Amino acid sequence: MIPGEGLSKKKELSSFMRFLLIIFLSFQIPLFSNAEGDLSIRSKKLVLNLGSDKSDYDMSQKVFNMETGKAYRLEITSMGFKEYELEAEEFFRNIWIRSIEVEGVEIDAPVINEIEFEREGEIEIKFVPIRPGEYDFEIERLQSKGMVGKFIVK
Repeated sequence: MIPGEGLSKKKELSSFMRFLLIIFLSFQIPLFSNAEGDLSIRSKKLVLNLGSDKSDYDMSQKVFNMETGKAYRLEITSMGFKEYELEAEEFFRNIWIRSIEVEGVEIDAPVINEIEFEREGEIEIKFVPIRPGEYDFEIERLQSKGMVGKFIVK
């Protein structure tokens, strides 16, 4: 045996084992991901209309189903019949807000506490839910008229 030959073979074996470990782990990484959504695709549109021709207290939808890690666009429209103050604090704390747009103006705000319509108008919130749960929302002072709903995030 040539002196140092054993050391050289050990280094080659060690390098080869590291290479195999890197290959093995690179195939395992997708298995550890929990996100269901793909943010590179178009966001799903959700619509909430407050008030209608039938009643000032109508809501177009009361339950919204979503998944964590997927992109959404929530369009909220007030018909302007009443002052509508949407409260959904817990929900707003558990989403990542990509952007907020009001009448063509984009607002950069990391957090929303409530959305208030004093007259007719529209707001669009682009967001990604980050934590599963059931989050209630309501129109302040109009809960007794049925203006309540729920965001369900799986």
